[in-house]
Amino acid sequence: MEYSVSASANAHRAAIAVAPNGGRRTRADHPALPQTSAQLAETAAACLEAGAAMIHCHVRDEEGRHILDADAYRDAIAAIRKAVGDRLVIQITTEAVGRYGVREQMDVVRQVRPEAVSLALRELVPDASHEEEFSKFLSFMRAENIAPQIILYHPEEALQLKRMMAHGLIPFPDIPVLYVLGRYTEGQRSDPADLLPFLDGTMPDFAHFMLCAFGPREAACVTAGCLLGGHARVGFENNLQRPDGGIAPDNAALVSSVAASLTALGTPLATADDLRGSWGLGAPAIGR
Repeated sequence: MEYSVSASANAHRAAIAVAPNGGRRTRADHPALPQTSAQLAETAAACLEAGAAMIHCHVRDEEGRHILDADAYRDAIAAIRKAVGDRLVIQITTEAVGRYGVREQMDVVRQVRPEAVSLALRELVPDASHEEEFSKFLSFMRAENIAPQIILYHPEEALQLKRMMAHGLIPFPDIPVLYVLGRYTEGQRSDPADLLPFLDGTMPDFAHFMLCAFGPREAACVTAGCLLGGHARVGFENNLQRPDGGIAPDNAALVSSVAASLTALGTPLATADDLRGSWGLGAPAIGR
C-alpha cells in the first residue's frame, strides 16, 4: 500500500483539541469529568495551559444527560470565553447520541451560531436523500463563518464526502475532517495502525485532518497522526487512561502527555489562532 502524507509535514504545527466530557460518560465514571458550564470553563483553562488549541463541548441537562440545547450551549460558551478569552477555539457538537434527529441537530447550530461545530456525516446524511439539505446547511454555516468539522468513522465515509464535494454539494474548497479510530463500545482499544486505511494512497486527501482514539493508546494514535501531518483530539470523551494504563487525574493530563510527546519529536504546537487560520476563521465574535 501507498500512503499519502502532506509535503509540508516538516513545517507542520499540530493542534491539540480536548474533548473533555462527551455525551455518554458522567462524573460517576470520573470525578473530574466536567458537566456544568463552570466545570467546562475550569477544564478549558487547565487544558489551554497544558497545550490545547481547541475545546470540543457537549452540554448536559440537570440530570447529567446529553442535550442539544441552545441556551445550555450559550451558557457554556460564555463561561469558557470568560475563562480563556479567544485563546481556545470553542467547538460544539451536533451528536445525536440516539436522542435527536437531523432537523434538531441542524437547528441547534442555527440558533447558537458557534465558532465551530463537529458534524457526523453518518448522522446528518444517513442516505442520499439528505444530501441537498446538508448542502444548504453547510452554505448557511459558510455564510455565518462557522467552521465545520466532518466526523468520519470509516474510510467509506471519506469516499462519500469526496463524492459529494465532486458533485458540488460541499460549499467549501476543502473541509476539515475528524477520523475516529474505533467506536463507542465497551472496552474499545484503538491502535495507531487503525489510521492507515484512512491514509491509503487510494483514499481522499483532506487538507486538514484530526483524529481521536480510544483507550490507553490514545496518545500513541494521535501522536502518529500528527507526525503524518494531522492534528490530535484527546480527552475523557473517548479515554480516561494515561499511556501507561493508569487513570488520568484530569483532561489536562491527557493534553500534557501528547503535547510533551510532540514537542520531544520536534513538532511545534498550534495555537487557537493557527487553527483558525487553517480553517479560514477570524477572531471569534462576542458570544462565540
